[in-house]
Amino acid sequence: MRGLVGLLITALIVVLGYWYFASKTQSSGVPGTPAQVISTVGVQSDLLSIAQAERIYWAGHGSYASLDELYSSGALAVKKSGRAGYTYSAETSSDGFTVTAHCDTAATPACSSFAVDQSMQVHPIQ
Repeated sequence: MRGLVGLLITALIVVLGYWYFASKTQSSGVPGTPAQVISTVGVQSDLLSIAQAERIYWAGHGSYASLDELYSSGALAVKKSGRAGYTYSAETSSDGFTVTAHCDTAATPACSSFAVDQSMQVHPIQ
């Protein structure tokens, strides 16, 4: 009888632990399925890579560049035009840049677009 009570208590602890961690994951503010979360993290990583390439290009040329110029100059090793429903674009000026990952909401309704600038901070855009 003691073994059965111990087993039930252990099962209850496991179920409560699973419920607690599952609710924490859902309320963490990261929307979507695990595949969407992976894509979002990949897009943010790509934006940081492109922003770093902009900084490298600026150090060598004294100006910021388009995505094609970054690739042709070698500052960006892999040409990145997009990923999993996102397309990338870069806007430059004499004193800064903004690289944007535009989300195709028709393909993925729950996605968000992101941008990064010379501050190297990725942020969601509307």
